[in-house]
Parts: sequence; C-alpha cells; structure tokens
Amino acid sequence: MSFRSSKKDDNIVPFPGRGALAAPDAASLSPVLIVLHQESSTPGRVGNALRALGYPLDIRRPRFGDPLPKTLAQHAGAVIFGGPMSANDSEEYVRREIDWIEIPLRERRPFLGICLGAQMLAKQLGAPVAPHHEGRVEVGYYPIRPTAAGHALCSDWPERVYHWHGEGFQLPDGAELLAEGDDFPVQAFRHGHAFGFQFHPDVTYAMMHRWTTRGCVRMDSPGAQPRHLHFEGRAVHDVVERAWLKNFIAGWIVRAPQAALLEAAE
Repeated sequence: MSFRSSKKDDNIVPFPGRGALAAPDAASLSPVLIVLHQESSTPGRVGNALRALGYPLDIRRPRFGDPLPKTLAQHAGAVIFGGPMSANDSEEYVRREIDWIEIPLRERRPFLGICLGAQMLAKQLGAPVAPHHEGRVEVGYYPIRPTAAGHALCSDWPERVYHWHGEGFQLPDGAELLAEGDDFPVQAFRHGHAFGFQFHPDVTYAMMHRWTTRGCVRMDSPGAQPRHLHFEGRAVHDVVERAWLKNFIAGWIVRAPQAALLEAAE
C-alpha cells in the first residue's frame, strides 16, 4: 500500500513460460531480504512463492529499528513491500530505505519493489512520485496493459490486478516499461535486475479482508471501488494473477548476474 544508479542491463532472459530456467538447489539457497513497514504486515503471496522455491526469508522492519545489510552478498535478493506512508515522507527510515536501494542496484542483485517499494525504487532512480493530478486513487481491481517488453519477459500477464494506492510515479530514465495503466500510466518497470510493480500481486484473501476493513476510509476516494467489488474482482481475476506471480518470482529470483558470480569466485 502507499498513498541514480547502475547502467541498464540489456541482457533480457525470459522468465519460465518463455524458456524455463533451471531450478536452484534448495539446500544451498541464501535468504531473501524482506522489508515490511507495519507490525502486522506479512510478505503474503510473494513470501509464499519464495518459500515454495526453498528460499528462507530474512524479514526486517526498518521503521521499528531493524538494520538493513550493507551488502546483499549473503542474500539471494530483496523485496520492499507497501505501506500507508509515502515515498515523499521526511521520516528518517523512509529516506534510509530509498538510499539503501542503491546497494542492490550497484551489486546487480534481484530487487523487487511493490507499491511503496516501487515508488522508492523510482525515487532512487531519480523519478518523481506524486498523487494523481485529479486526486484519483486505485483501490480495487484495475486493468493493466503489458508492453512488448513485458510480454517478452514474462508471459500470461493478468488483465486486471489488485491496487491500493493514491500516488504514482514517472518512468525513471534508463528503465524499461513493462506494463501501463490508465489513471497511473506506469504500472510495472524494470531497471537491470530491479523491478517495480505499482500493483499488489502479494495480497492474500486474508490481507484483502483486513485492508478493506481497516482501510475502508480509502474507499471513499475518487476512483476507488466499493468493498464488494474487491471480492467480486478477486473471484474473477485472482487465479490468473496468482499463477503469473509464481511464474514471475521463479524467474526473477534466479537472475544472478554472471559478472557478479565471476567476481565472487575470484
């Protein structure tokens, strides 16, 4: 939820479904760093997909004092999730997380930002983050349109995905647009091994119940969908979104750069 770095890597390797990648040996897998923003937050379906692949999760909440690592050499990748705060907030932990994203970018490690995490990635790359110019929000299921680059990278994108945000961002310089939308044009992008999703493929059924209950005031905002449409949309669109997420995660987490592997071996 949510109301400047390395050169772009042009070596695009399709995710499973467009040329399957070999499954890693679960016994030797490093943990994935998970960054959450509330005491009750969970990594949802992203965490479930990673655990199913055998990856341990290293869950940290910098907002409550957990440190972030100085390198991702001991991690397979990192995910920064959403939250009710803004990437434009002045709180020290928000600024620290945005600055920290320089590490996975520089080290060319798999990084995924979801909603607030995507906005933080965009800011790290120099793009502005702002509310919709007419005050509209995306809260519920909305259509996205994968670009040719999105189709080439990962097949079978869902037609509609779950959103919960009132801010968006411009496409950072050097980034590749993977999916676009209407009120918020940039829905998914890639910069090297870093990906940002404005939407929430991580949301479980329990999370949707919690958000639409505790965050019900958000559903009074312009463009928001009423609560019953969230669950109607889930009944129609969730199967495809869930399958797409599993496919994406399986390909994203094994995108270890060859150069980094060679450096580690020396």
